[in-house]
Amino acid sequence: MPFSRRTAWDLQSNAYSRRLEALSGAPLLDLSVTDPTRCGLGWEPEQLSEVLAAAARAPHRPHPLGLTAAREAVAAHALRRGRRVDPEALLLTASTSESYAFLFKLLCDPGEAVLCFTPGYPLLEYLAGLEEVRAVSLPLDWADGWSLPRQRVQVALEDAALRVRAVLLVNPGHPTGHFVRPGELDWLMALCARHQVAVISDEVFSDYAVGEDPDRVTSLAGGAWPALTFALSGLSKVAALPQLKVGWLWWGGPPALAAQARQRLEVIADTYLSVSGPSQHAVAPLLERLEPIQQRLRVRLAENRARLEQARLPGACWDVLPSAGGWAAVLRLPRHWEDLEVALSLLEEGVVVQPGHFFDLGPSHLVLSLLPPPAVFTEGVARLARALDRR
Repeated sequence: MPFSRRTAWDLQSNAYSRRLEALSGAPLLDLSVTDPTRCGLGWEPEQLSEVLAAAARAPHRPHPLGLTAAREAVAAHALRRGRRVDPEALLLTASTSESYAFLFKLLCDPGEAVLCFTPGYPLLEYLAGLEEVRAVSLPLDWADGWSLPRQRVQVALEDAALRVRAVLLVNPGHPTGHFVRPGELDWLMALCARHQVAVISDEVFSDYAVGEDPDRVTSLAGGAWPALTFALSGLSKVAALPQLKVGWLWWGGPPALAAQARQRLEVIADTYLSVSGPSQHAVAPLLERLEPIQQRLRVRLAENRARLEQARLPGACWDVLPSAGGWAAVLRLPRHWEDLEVALSLLEEGVVVQPGHFFDLGPSHLVLSLLPPPAVFTEGVARLARALDRR
Protein backbone atom coordinates (compact mmCIF):
# COMPACT_ATOMS: atom_id res chain seq x y z
CA MET A 1 0.00 0.00 0.00
CA PRO A 2 1.42 3.43 -0.95
CA PHE A 3 0.00 5.17 2.13
CA SER A 4 1.50 6.12 5.48
CA ARG A 5 0.48 4.31 8.66
CA ARG A 6 -0.57 7.63 10.16
CA THR A 7 -3.59 7.58 7.81
CA ALA A 8 -4.47 3.93 8.41
CA TRP A 9 -7.83 4.79 9.97
CA ASP A 10 -10.91 2.61 10.03
CA LEU A 11 -12.96 4.45 7.42
CA GLN A 12 -16.04 2.24 7.62
CA SER A 13 -19.17 4.20 8.53
CA ASN A 14 -20.90 3.23 11.75
CA ALA A 15 -24.54 2.25 12.23
CA TYR A 16 -25.51 5.73 13.39
CA SER A 17 -23.97 7.59 10.42
CA ARG A 18 -25.44 5.06 8.00
CA ARG A 19 -28.93 5.57 9.39
CA LEU A 20 -28.51 9.35 9.41
CA GLU A 21 -27.39 9.26 5.80
CA ALA A 22 -30.39 7.10 4.89
CA LEU A 23 -32.64 9.78 6.40
CA SER A 24 -31.03 12.54 4.33
CA GLY A 25 -33.76 14.86 3.13
CA ALA A 26 -36.18 13.84 5.89
CA PRO A 27 -37.52 16.62 8.17
CA LEU A 28 -35.18 16.16 11.14
CA LEU A 29 -34.78 18.37 14.22
CA ASP A 30 -31.01 18.59 14.51
CA LEU A 31 -29.92 18.94 18.14
CA SER A 32 -26.31 18.15 17.25
CA VAL A 33 -25.47 21.19 15.10
CA THR A 34 -22.56 23.24 16.51
CA ASP A 35 -22.12 25.82 13.73
CA PRO A 36 -23.55 29.14 14.99
CA THR A 37 -23.92 30.41 11.43
CA ARG A 38 -26.48 27.62 10.82
CA CYS A 39 -28.41 28.53 13.97
CA GLY A 40 -29.19 32.18 13.30
CA LEU A 41 -26.33 33.34 15.52
CA GLY A 42 -23.91 34.67 12.90
CA TRP A 43 -22.95 38.22 12.07
CA GLU A 44 -25.16 40.45 9.97
CA PRO A 45 -23.95 40.10 6.36
CA GLU A 46 -23.56 43.84 5.94
CA GLN A 47 -21.41 44.17 9.05
CA LEU A 48 -19.20 41.25 8.13
CA SER A 49 -18.90 42.43 4.52
CA GLU A 50 -17.72 45.85 5.67
CA VAL A 51 -14.97 44.36 7.81
CA LEU A 52 -13.81 41.86 5.21
CA ALA A 53 -13.88 44.37 2.35
CA ALA A 54 -11.59 46.71 4.28
CA ALA A 55 -9.33 43.79 5.24
CA ALA A 56 -9.04 42.65 1.63
CA ARG A 57 -7.71 46.08 0.62
CA ALA A 58 -4.98 46.11 3.28
CA PRO A 59 -1.36 45.63 2.17
CA HIS A 60 0.22 42.18 2.46
CA ARG A 61 3.09 42.24 4.99
CA PRO A 62 3.58 38.68 6.25
CA HIS A 63 5.19 38.02 9.63
CA PRO A 64 5.88 34.56 11.06
CA LEU A 65 4.03 35.31 14.30
CA GLY A 66 1.19 37.13 12.53
CA LEU A 67 0.48 40.81 11.98
CA THR A 68 1.36 42.93 15.00
CA ALA A 69 -2.00 44.73 14.91
CA ALA A 70 -3.85 41.40 14.99
CA ARG A 71 -1.79 40.10 17.91
CA GLU A 72 -2.34 43.38 19.76
CA ALA A 73 -6.08 42.96 19.19
CA VAL A 74 -5.97 39.46 20.68
CA ALA A 75 -4.07 40.86 23.68
CA ALA A 76 -6.67 43.64 24.07
CA HIS A 77 -9.45 41.04 23.98
CA ALA A 78 -7.67 39.09 26.73
CA LEU A 79 -7.29 42.27 28.80
CA ARG A 80 -11.03 42.92 28.54
CA ARG A 81 -11.41 39.46 30.09
CA GLY A 82 -9.02 40.34 32.91
CA ARG A 83 -5.85 38.70 31.52
CA ARG A 84 -2.72 40.68 30.66
CA VAL A 85 -1.03 39.08 27.65
CA ASP A 86 2.09 40.27 25.81
CA PRO A 87 1.42 40.45 22.05
CA GLU A 88 5.00 39.28 21.56
CA ALA A 89 4.05 35.99 23.24
CA LEU A 90 1.28 35.29 20.74
CA LEU A 91 1.29 33.38 17.46
CA LEU A 92 -1.52 33.45 14.91
CA THR A 93 -2.47 30.18 13.21
CA ALA A 94 -5.13 29.13 10.73
CA SER A 95 -7.10 27.31 13.45
CA THR A 96 -6.86 25.75 16.88
CA SER A 97 -6.23 22.45 15.09
CA GLU A 98 -3.17 23.96 13.44
CA SER A 99 -2.04 25.32 16.82
CA TYR A 100 -2.09 21.75 18.13
CA ALA A 101 -0.15 20.55 15.08
CA PHE A 102 2.52 23.23 15.57
CA LEU A 103 2.85 22.36 19.26
CA PHE A 104 3.14 18.64 18.61
CA LYS A 105 5.92 19.44 16.10
CA LEU A 106 7.58 21.66 18.70
CA LEU A 107 7.38 19.31 21.67
CA CYS A 108 7.29 15.72 20.43
CA ASP A 109 9.45 13.35 18.45
CA PRO A 110 7.66 10.52 16.62
CA GLY A 111 6.41 7.89 19.04
CA GLU A 112 6.32 10.20 22.06
CA ALA A 113 3.04 10.84 23.85
CA VAL A 114 0.67 13.54 25.00
CA LEU A 115 -1.87 13.04 27.77
CA CYS A 116 -5.49 14.02 27.19
CA PHE A 117 -8.67 13.38 29.14
CA THR A 118 -12.01 11.76 28.50
CA PRO A 119 -14.83 12.56 28.09
CA GLY A 120 -13.55 14.80 25.36
CA TYR A 121 -13.53 15.75 21.71
CA PRO A 122 -12.22 12.90 19.50
CA LEU A 123 -10.34 15.29 17.19
CA LEU A 124 -7.27 15.27 19.44
CA GLU A 125 -6.43 11.65 18.65
CA TYR A 126 -6.43 12.41 14.92
CA LEU A 127 -4.33 15.56 15.30
CA ALA A 128 -1.76 13.71 17.37
CA GLY A 129 -1.67 10.73 15.02
CA LEU A 130 -1.01 12.93 12.00
CA GLU A 131 2.16 14.12 13.78
CA GLU A 132 3.20 10.52 14.67
CA VAL A 133 2.42 11.30 18.33
CA ARG A 134 0.47 9.00 20.64
CA ALA A 135 -2.57 10.45 22.38
CA VAL A 136 -2.88 8.67 25.74
CA SER A 137 -6.35 9.19 27.20
CA LEU A 138 -7.11 9.13 30.92
CA PRO A 139 -10.69 9.22 32.26
CA LEU A 140 -11.61 12.23 34.37
CA ASP A 141 -12.85 11.50 37.87
CA TRP A 142 -16.56 12.10 38.54
CA ALA A 143 -18.03 12.94 41.93
CA ASP A 144 -20.86 15.39 41.22
CA GLY A 145 -18.37 17.14 38.92
CA TRP A 146 -15.34 16.35 36.80
CA SER A 147 -11.75 16.54 38.08
CA LEU A 148 -8.27 15.45 37.03
CA PRO A 149 -7.33 11.84 37.91
CA ARG A 150 -4.26 12.85 39.89
CA GLN A 151 -2.84 9.42 40.63
CA ARG A 152 -3.14 8.27 37.02
CA VAL A 153 -1.55 11.47 35.72
CA GLN A 154 1.38 11.08 38.10
CA VAL A 155 1.91 7.46 37.12
CA ALA A 156 1.85 8.37 33.42
CA LEU A 157 4.38 11.18 33.81
CA GLU A 158 6.69 8.95 35.84
CA ASP A 159 6.56 6.16 33.23
CA ALA A 160 9.78 6.61 31.26
CA ALA A 161 8.62 4.17 28.59
CA LEU A 162 5.53 6.28 27.87
CA ARG A 163 7.59 9.41 27.12
CA VAL A 164 4.89 12.00 27.82
CA ARG A 165 5.81 15.43 26.47
CA ALA A 166 2.63 17.44 27.16
CA VAL A 167 -0.63 17.36 29.11
CA LEU A 168 -3.66 18.66 27.18
CA LEU A 169 -6.45 20.46 29.03
CA VAL A 170 -9.68 21.44 27.28
CA ASN A 171 -10.89 24.26 29.50
CA PRO A 172 -13.85 24.27 29.72
CA GLY A 173 -14.21 20.68 28.62
CA HIS A 174 -16.27 19.68 25.62
CA PRO A 175 -18.93 18.36 25.98
CA THR A 176 -18.75 18.32 29.80
CA GLY A 177 -18.41 22.09 30.29
CA HIS A 178 -16.15 21.70 33.34
CA PHE A 179 -13.30 24.09 34.18
CA VAL A 180 -10.02 23.21 35.83
CA ARG A 181 -9.86 24.39 39.45
CA PRO A 182 -7.01 26.39 41.03
CA GLY A 183 -5.88 23.64 43.41
CA GLU A 184 -5.66 20.93 40.78
CA LEU A 185 -4.00 23.31 38.31
CA ASP A 186 -1.29 24.22 40.84
CA TRP A 187 -0.72 20.51 41.47
CA LEU A 188 -0.52 19.76 37.74
CA MET A 189 1.86 22.64 37.05
CA ALA A 190 4.24 21.56 39.81
CA LEU A 191 4.18 17.97 38.56
CA CYS A 192 4.77 18.98 34.93
CA ALA A 193 7.59 21.35 35.87
CA ARG A 194 9.28 18.55 37.81
CA HIS A 195 9.08 16.19 34.83
CA GLN A 196 9.79 18.84 32.15
CA VAL A 197 6.38 18.29 30.55
CA ALA A 198 4.44 21.10 28.88
CA VAL A 199 0.82 22.06 29.61
CA ILE A 200 -1.47 22.91 26.67
CA SER A 201 -4.81 24.55 27.49
CA ASP A 202 -7.51 24.65 24.79
CA GLU A 203 -9.71 27.62 25.76
CA VAL A 204 -11.95 28.07 22.74
CA PHE A 205 -15.10 27.99 24.93
CA SER A 206 -13.74 30.00 27.88
CA ASP A 207 -15.73 33.13 26.96
CA TYR A 208 -18.93 31.14 27.56
CA ALA A 209 -18.70 30.38 31.27
CA VAL A 210 -21.96 30.06 33.19
CA GLY A 211 -22.14 32.57 36.03
CA GLU A 212 -19.31 33.63 38.32
CA ASP A 213 -17.25 31.11 40.27
CA PRO A 214 -13.97 31.94 42.04
CA ASP A 215 -13.14 28.22 42.15
CA ARG A 216 -12.49 27.97 38.41
CA VAL A 217 -9.63 28.95 36.11
CA THR A 218 -10.98 30.39 32.87
CA SER A 219 -7.62 30.86 31.14
CA LEU A 220 -3.94 30.11 31.57
CA ALA A 221 -2.91 32.91 29.17
CA GLY A 222 -0.70 35.55 30.78
CA GLY A 223 0.03 33.51 33.91
CA ALA A 224 3.46 33.03 35.47
CA TRP A 225 3.59 29.23 35.44
CA PRO A 226 6.44 26.95 36.54
CA ALA A 227 5.98 24.66 33.53
CA LEU A 228 6.18 25.51 29.85
CA THR A 229 2.58 26.49 29.06
CA PHE A 230 0.47 27.19 25.99
CA ALA A 231 -3.09 28.55 25.74
CA LEU A 232 -5.12 28.19 22.54
CA SER A 233 -8.20 29.94 21.18
CA GLY A 234 -9.56 31.44 17.97
CA LEU A 235 -12.31 33.25 16.09
CA SER A 236 -14.30 30.07 15.41
CA LYS A 237 -15.83 30.02 18.90
CA VAL A 238 -14.82 33.41 20.32
CA ALA A 239 -16.46 35.35 17.46
CA ALA A 240 -18.81 32.62 16.16
CA LEU A 241 -16.93 32.63 12.85
CA PRO A 242 -15.90 29.06 11.97
CA GLN A 243 -15.59 30.06 8.31
CA LEU A 244 -12.92 32.71 9.01
CA LYS A 245 -9.85 30.65 9.78
CA VAL A 246 -7.85 32.43 12.50
CA GLY A 247 -6.60 30.91 15.73
CA TRP A 248 -3.94 31.94 18.19
CA LEU A 249 -1.67 30.45 20.81
CA TRP A 250 0.07 32.05 23.78
CA TRP A 251 3.20 30.68 25.38
CA GLY A 252 4.69 31.24 28.81
CA GLY A 253 6.51 29.54 31.67
CA PRO A 254 10.18 29.59 32.68
CA PRO A 255 11.75 32.45 30.68
CA ALA A 256 14.54 30.40 29.11
CA LEU A 257 12.13 27.70 27.92
CA ALA A 258 9.58 30.26 26.73
CA ALA A 259 12.27 32.05 24.71
CA GLN A 260 13.31 28.81 23.02
CA ALA A 261 9.67 27.96 22.32
CA ARG A 262 9.21 31.32 20.59
CA GLN A 263 12.26 30.85 18.39
CA ARG A 264 11.23 27.38 17.29
CA LEU A 265 7.57 28.26 16.79
CA GLU A 266 8.59 31.21 14.66
CA VAL A 267 10.47 28.89 12.30
CA ILE A 268 7.56 26.42 12.19
CA ALA A 269 5.07 29.20 11.45
CA ASP A 270 7.35 30.84 8.88
CA THR A 271 7.52 27.53 7.04
CA TYR A 272 3.75 27.56 6.49
CA LEU A 273 2.55 31.21 6.68
CA SER A 274 -0.92 29.71 6.65
CA VAL A 275 -3.08 32.59 7.90
CA SER A 276 -4.32 34.75 5.04
CA GLY A 277 -3.56 38.47 5.09
CA PRO A 278 -7.22 39.60 4.90
CA SER A 279 -8.15 37.29 7.79
CA GLN A 280 -5.41 38.78 9.95
CA HIS A 281 -6.46 42.34 9.10
CA ALA A 282 -10.03 41.44 10.10
CA VAL A 283 -9.07 40.25 13.60
CA ALA A 284 -8.99 43.68 15.27
CA PRO A 285 -12.36 45.03 14.02
CA LEU A 286 -14.06 41.68 14.66
CA LEU A 287 -12.79 41.36 18.24
CA GLU A 288 -13.75 44.99 18.92
CA ARG A 289 -17.34 44.36 17.76
CA LEU A 290 -18.03 40.85 19.03
CA GLU A 291 -19.77 41.63 22.35
CA PRO A 292 -23.31 41.69 20.86
CA ILE A 293 -22.58 38.39 19.07
CA GLN A 294 -21.35 36.75 22.25
CA GLN A 295 -24.29 38.11 24.23
CA ARG A 296 -26.76 36.58 21.76
CA LEU A 297 -24.90 33.29 22.07
CA ARG A 298 -24.97 33.37 25.88
CA VAL A 299 -28.70 34.06 25.88
CA ARG A 300 -29.33 31.19 23.45
CA LEU A 301 -27.20 28.80 25.52
CA ALA A 302 -28.91 29.72 28.78
CA GLU A 303 -32.43 29.63 27.38
CA ASN A 304 -31.94 26.29 25.62
CA ARG A 305 -30.45 24.72 28.75
CA ALA A 306 -33.49 25.96 30.69
CA ARG A 307 -35.78 24.46 28.03
CA LEU A 308 -33.96 21.15 28.30
CA GLU A 309 -34.21 21.05 32.09
CA GLN A 310 -37.88 22.05 31.99
CA ALA A 311 -38.60 19.19 29.55
CA ARG A 312 -37.51 16.68 32.19
CA LEU A 313 -40.51 15.66 34.28
CA PRO A 314 -40.09 15.10 38.03
CA GLY A 315 -38.98 11.55 38.66
CA ALA A 316 -37.79 11.01 35.09
CA CYS A 317 -35.19 8.28 34.66
CA TRP A 318 -32.76 10.58 32.85
CA ASP A 319 -30.81 13.62 34.05
CA VAL A 320 -29.07 16.68 32.65
CA LEU A 321 -25.53 16.79 33.99
CA PRO A 322 -24.41 20.12 35.47
CA SER A 323 -22.17 22.28 33.30
CA ALA A 324 -20.10 25.39 33.97
CA GLY A 325 -19.71 26.49 30.35
CA GLY A 326 -19.45 25.62 26.68
CA TRP A 327 -22.03 24.92 23.99
CA ALA A 328 -23.14 21.37 24.84
CA ALA A 329 -25.36 19.50 27.28
CA VAL A 330 -24.86 15.93 28.47
CA LEU A 331 -27.79 13.67 29.35
CA ARG A 332 -27.25 10.75 31.71
CA LEU A 333 -29.44 7.72 30.97
CA PRO A 334 -30.12 4.61 33.05
CA ARG A 335 -27.07 2.35 33.20
CA HIS A 336 -28.68 -0.50 31.26
CA TRP A 337 -29.56 1.72 28.27
CA GLU A 338 -27.26 1.72 25.26
CA ASP A 339 -26.64 5.21 23.91
CA LEU A 340 -26.40 4.08 20.30
CA GLU A 341 -29.73 2.27 20.51
CA VAL A 342 -31.36 5.32 22.10
CA ALA A 343 -29.85 7.72 19.53
CA LEU A 344 -31.06 5.50 16.67
CA SER A 345 -34.56 5.35 18.15
CA LEU A 346 -34.58 9.15 18.43
CA LEU A 347 -33.75 9.40 14.74
CA GLU A 348 -37.01 7.59 14.08
CA GLU A 349 -38.70 10.32 16.14
CA GLY A 350 -37.08 12.90 13.85
CA VAL A 351 -34.52 14.07 16.43
CA VAL A 352 -30.74 14.11 15.92
CA VAL A 353 -28.51 13.80 18.99
CA GLN A 354 -25.05 12.29 19.46
CA PRO A 355 -24.36 9.04 21.32
CA GLY A 356 -22.17 9.63 24.35
CA HIS A 357 -19.56 7.08 23.33
CA PHE A 358 -18.56 9.43 20.48
CA PHE A 359 -16.95 11.45 23.29
CA ASP A 360 -15.90 8.47 25.45
CA LEU A 361 -18.70 9.22 27.88
CA GLY A 362 -19.67 5.59 28.15
CA PRO A 363 -22.73 3.71 26.97
CA SER A 364 -25.41 5.56 28.90
CA HIS A 365 -25.14 9.21 27.83
CA LEU A 366 -26.33 11.49 25.04
CA VAL A 367 -24.81 14.79 23.89
CA LEU A 368 -26.86 17.74 22.65
CA SER A 369 -25.84 21.09 21.21
CA LEU A 370 -27.38 24.13 22.92
CA LEU A 371 -27.15 26.26 19.76
CA PRO A 372 -30.23 25.31 17.67
CA PRO A 373 -32.96 27.94 17.16
CA PRO A 374 -35.56 28.04 19.96
CA ALA A 375 -38.41 26.51 17.92
CA VAL A 376 -36.24 23.62 16.74
CA PHE A 377 -34.75 23.04 20.18
CA THR A 378 -38.08 23.24 22.03
CA GLU A 379 -39.80 20.73 19.75
CA GLY A 380 -36.71 18.52 19.64
CA VAL A 381 -36.33 18.20 23.40
CA ALA A 382 -40.09 17.70 23.79
CA ARG A 383 -39.92 14.71 21.43
CA LEU A 384 -36.76 13.49 23.14
CA ALA A 385 -38.34 13.69 26.59
CA ARG A 386 -41.47 11.86 25.48
CA ALA A 387 -39.40 9.12 23.83
CA LEU A 388 -37.16 8.66 26.88
CA ASP A 389 -40.10 8.64 29.27
CA ARG A 390 -41.81 5.91 27.24
CA ARG A 391 -38.87 3.50 27.41
